[in-house]
Amino acid sequence: MTVCLQQTQVFLYTDGSCKGNPGPGGYAAILQAGLHERVLTGGAAHTTNNRMELTAVITGLQALKRRCQVTVITDSQYVVTILKACTERGRSGGKAKANHDLVEQVYRLLPQHTITVQQVRGHQGHPLNERADALAQAAARSYQEDSACAR
Repeated sequence: MTVCLQQTQVFLYTDGSCKGNPGPGGYAAILQAGLHERVLTGGAAHTTNNRMELTAVITGLQALKRRCQVTVITDSQYVVTILKACTERGRSGGKAKANHDLVEQVYRLLPQHTITVQQVRGHQGHPLNERADALAQAAARSYQEDSACAR
């Protein structure tokens, strides 16, 4: 499914979760454009919450097939800081030393779209933020269970 078929405005709801920090983690990206929706999830067996937060954004942006106006909605101050540094100051995340590989991916993806970022308060009842959180936690649990089985 291509999200930008008839709509250029895309809303990207993202969240990351980690069971332990570091530990098993998951992410979720919910893309909405008009009546179209696409949900992307994944994770890693050993990661950090901030890596999962950025991975959600990267995965969502990579899913877009053409230039779109994207509003990234997140409860992560870390993501907001990275995105603003990349878009407003035209640099790759400023002094971000942690997760530099992911910050560079974000920096390379941003010029392909017109990006705005909106921060919402986590766990305050925003329906799509809560949904992204639940999906990210479920993904993290699946990696937690996989790592427990490997012992």
